[in-house]
Amino acid sequence: MEDRIQKAVELFRSGYNCSQSVVAAFADMYGFTQEQALRMSASFGGGIGRMRETCGAACGMFLLAGLETGATEAADREGKAANYAVVQELAAELKKRNGSLICGELLGLKKKEPVSTVPEERTAQYYSKRPCAKMVEEAARIWSEYLEKHPK
Repeated sequence: MEDRIQKAVELFRSGYNCSQSVVAAFADMYGFTQEQALRMSASFGGGIGRMRETCGAACGMFLLAGLETGATEAADREGKAANYAVVQELAAELKKRNGSLICGELLGLKKKEPVSTVPEERTAQYYSKRPCAKMVEEAARIWSEYLEKHPK
């Protein structure tokens, strides 16, 4: 699992968004290609579409939780509840370790800063001023820990 955690960080450092990095590091476990994983998680970067809402690394972890435990029958209330319990457990752990699940808070942004659709250029300064690589690592680690506690 440590290799998957490091793969997630490497994907982020190579330019993929936080959500893509987490999902792509585990996608093969669920039968997805790298391209499928990158596409399905693309919209969640930057706190969902760069809106600075829920952390993209967390969203990636939640997407994986759906692949692992998501209900597939519309009337399966018990299955839905079980999946939501997993998501809430994962969210609580990420929040405990980092203080928030909100991208803007993790980045220390002011509330009134305008939202832009344009991602920042990935430079050494970009990586040094942001906790995103750490969030990607944390989300991948928490997911790995979850899988180790709940083997199939």
